Amino acid sequence: MLLATPVLRALRAGGARFVAALTAPRHREVLLENPEIDALLLDEAPLREMARRLRMERFDAVIVTWATPRYALMPWLAGIPRRVGQARRPYSLLFNTRVTVRSEVGDRRTHWTQILLDYARALDCPEVDPTPSFRVTEQARAAIARRVAPGGYVVLHPTRGLELNGRRWPVETLAAVATRLRERFSLPVILSGTVSDRPIAEAIAAASGACSLAGETSFSELAALLEGARLCVAVDSGPMHVAACLGTPTVGIFALQSDEPQRWAPLGPRTAVVGPVYPCPTAHRKETCPDFACLRQLEPQRVIAAAEALLTRV
Repeated sequence: MLLATPVLRALRAGGARFVAALTAPRHREVLLENPEIDALLLDEAPLREMARRLRMERFDAVIVTWATPRYALMPWLAGIPRRVGQARRPYSLLFNTRVTVRSEVGDRRTHWTQILLDYARALDCPEVDPTPSFRVTEQARAAIARRVAPGGYVVLHPTRGLELNGRRWPVETLAAVATRLRERFSLPVILSGTVSDRPIAEAIAAASGACSLAGETSFSELAALLEGARLCVAVDSGPMHVAACLGTPTVGIFALQSDEPQRWAPLGPRTAVVGPVYPCPTAHRKETCPDFACLRQLEPQRVIAAAEALLTRV
């Protein structure tokens, strides 16, 4: 969702007088107070009721960046005149402007923000800055200021939102990264994550002397934590993208050969990527990788070198 925010910027640049975003309630914090939108609408009712609400707004056009049958039907039932959505789907006939997703026809290198911006291009919107947008609230900043001592810190986000299902995450390697970050930059290292990430973060903290805030922040507070960091090092994940777009120097770790860093690299003014080198089997994907050997074999010095180069970049 964060990577779709440049589409909102493009709509605005294309002359839209009113831009709204529709999202599931659980994702509202990603778009809350986003500078690109005028209204945040929540999908919190049955299909026909949501279509009725959209019809009352009298929208001229809608972009559905990643459709399901529900999100193809909703704007059609609402009678929105211009409906932009994916081609090559059984429900694509419900859209009257259809966009072929480049990654589905062999493109493995174009960044995902550019793929999503193809929807705005279908409405003749101009080219815009593809950096995602997020606004940190003063309330969130104040909450983090009460939790984190002044003087600077490094954030390490060591997980990537996977269901491990008994698979063991490479805690030892990430603890070594945390230790090297603390020693090299003489700053405390704070581990971020969700409630489900807490056991991993606490194990890394115990082995490295880092501090864990996993499961102890809201999404808005996590963004404030990332915004205030001197450096963020993150395994390919949503928080990596948040840190990068907020301007925090961000190193993204892409260990798996199928991670496609060209497509998912963090976008922002100061970013770097540690790419894959481990010879993963061709069939390995993050959802099914049995042992995360690529991340287990990550050399912490590669992360430190990327961070050093980033922090000294003019």
